[in-house]
Amino acid sequence: MNDRRTEKPLTVARIHMLWMGNLMLSIFLVSVVILSIWLVNRLLDDGFKESFFELWWPILLIIIFENLLFWGGIILVYMTSVQLGIRMRIIGIACGMIPVVHIIVLIMIISITGREARFEKAKMKLDEQRSAQQICRTKYPILMVHGVFFRDMKHLNYWGRVPAELEKNGATIYYGNHQSALSVENSAKELALRIKNIVEETGCEKVNIIAHSKGGLDTKFAVAALGVSPYVASITTVNTPHKGCEFADFLLGKAPAGLRDKVAAAYNGTFKKLGDTTPSFIDAVTDLTASRATEISGYIDQFDFKGAGVYTQSIGSWMKKATSGAFPLNMSYSFVNKFDGPNDGLVGEPSFHWGEHYTFLENKKKRGISHADMIDLSRENIAGFDIREFYVQLVADLKNRGL
Repeated sequence: MNDRRTEKPLTVARIHMLWMGNLMLSIFLVSVVILSIWLVNRLLDDGFKESFFELWWPILLIIIFENLLFWGGIILVYMTSVQLGIRMRIIGIACGMIPVVHIIVLIMIISITGREARFEKAKMKLDEQRSAQQICRTKYPILMVHGVFFRDMKHLNYWGRVPAELEKNGATIYYGNHQSALSVENSAKELALRIKNIVEETGCEKVNIIAHSKGGLDTKFAVAALGVSPYVASITTVNTPHKGCEFADFLLGKAPAGLRDKVAAAYNGTFKKLGDTTPSFIDAVTDLTASRATEISGYIDQFDFKGAGVYTQSIGSWMKKATSGAFPLNMSYSFVNKFDGPNDGLVGEPSFHWGEHYTFLENKKKRGISHADMIDLSRENIAGFDIREFYVQLVADLKNRGL
């Protein structure tokens, strides 16, 4: 029943290959500089003709050696690096024959892959040290609920590298498997059925739910209105718009009806091909508006979650500036800021608050933490914030609470 769709983490072999590739490129860069200086001095001191005829064979060996170092190193890091990304790989290829620029790009590649290798080796060491503790082996399994406009896919995990890291530390993971875009009520119906199926088929009694974005609204509705509270031990909402988004009201109010219908038709048609049966773009977006979300939350929050034995908490994050997020969040950040204040690129900070405990994540480094960063969408190792370790500690806390 445990539908494992976790992405494979960097294995020991891949990390060693990444480290070796980075080392080879570093040696190549240093040795090219040293040998070039030596060769130029030798040619200037002894004369070009005499030195060339005397040194042709070591020059040939040096060229062969340097080519082996460079191509071996570049192939290894291109094959194994996650942080290098597609853009940097393309830049590396495009600038490979441009004098001076290719050296700058090579230094950038060495820097990026070196940091990644050191970070991943340290993470592996940490996981090995605490392996016996199984700090994420909670009493009840974890049900991870995606947000709007995404699906739980077999080969592309919505939660990035997070589930694999949780499983390495003892967690049992399930996924919501609900459609990408429905009204909160209809998504909640699918989640309620999913929760009951997991409990019935595994005998686990309850689940701990971690829900991102609109998934938090769907989860609250399922528990409060659809009778599954006896099967839920805890709800953790991540960057969920509990009070909705003011900018969504603005967009729906200003967008021409014809344009809305065309976008909705295109979206619904595409996601039907991807597995949704009855996607509804308009219903999903409408339930994210401040007016509608406040109405839904007002109804849901009449339910006594604590009295029903369900521990509740919420988490939010802040981008700080537009450049903290990738497209399209870097475009929407300033726009959302005008309507909703400090935000994660989509949801304003005041809308995150819900439950018995609230955590607001603010990176001490210059780089903020976006809506997408909270599900490891870009698989980026963010300076000052380790998304995988954040979730490990989050689930470890649930374990410590006996959940």
